[in-house]
Amino acid sequence: MKVLIATKNQGKIEGAKIALLEYFEEVEIEGIPVETDVSEQPVNEEIYQGAKNRIKNLKKYANEHAIKADLYISIESGIHNLLGRWMITNIAVIEDNNNFEGYGTSSSFPVPEKFVKQIIETDLSQVMNQIFSKDDDRHNKGGGIQLLTKGKISRIDLTKQAFIMALTKYINGDIWK
Repeated sequence: MKVLIATKNQGKIEGAKIALLEYFEEVEIEGIPVETDVSEQPVNEEIYQGAKNRIKNLKKYANEHAIKADLYISIESGIHNLLGRWMITNIAVIEDNNNFEGYGTSSSFPVPEKFVKQIIETDLSQVMNQIFSKDDDRHNKGGGIQLLTKGKISRIDLTKQAFIMALTKYINGDIWK
């Protein structure tokens, strides 16, 4: 199975591949960075819209460069207000060549109120850099969640989880479509 993912981030690519290999025997995944066409730090509905826009831009790129794929996938992280509390969530979107869409989310983690405005005005990564210091491994694989959970959960884990949720519409055939 040939899969295009709308990122070059190795943690996101690895998490997606792990999720896909849970259900498909052979997966070739290629990362292609494309624009989200939403804010640098997506807020509320922009999280889903950013992931959806990445798919649209990924398909456009593939078409322009004669790249064939079975699935087009993306994941977007953002801040949203859920039940009066601010959280960070990843939303994964999967589309096939018939534009059939699956989507899912990762677990969310809380954002202290004192950081919400700054995260919205800049982005989570910049706030994490100020709090914990810049760390390239965090940016590429582990993510801020790895620091916040003291190494128990990584960006790879959250990405895998979101993609497994997005795959539920694919792996259950007509029953869940």
